[in-house]
Amino acid sequence: MKLKNFSLPFGGQIFKALSDEARIRIMHLLYRNKELTISDLEHILDFTQTKTSRHITYLKNSNIVNARKVDQWVFYGIREEVEDIISQIFTFLNKDSVLQKDQELYEILKSNRELAENRVQNRGWIS
Repeated sequence: MKLKNFSLPFGGQIFKALSDEARIRIMHLLYRNKELTISDLEHILDFTQTKTSRHITYLKNSNIVNARKVDQWVFYGIREEVEDIISQIFTFLNKDSVLQKDQELYEILKSNRELAENRVQNRGWIS
């Protein structure tokens, strides 16, 4: 479901949610990689669990991130309704060195099979 009418209040929520560098970094990783867990984000961003959870909660309360529970893991992803605007925002930030470094670290961790997605796939929970 795509957002048909973009209202000023909802736009304000999105821009407030992206007014913090930590949340921008989280959103960029979710945008590039679809779904990640708190643990994945902690490893990639070198944040504490508390900091990561606080920012994910803010993003969830802003209605731009959703959660999906699989066994012991909760996977967070960008809500379909806001994918278009998030895509536009990251079109302008695609050359940012911090965001590129975060994505490189994600690729390293994924290749080392340390992310929850791989653990779940290995158990056959995600197709």
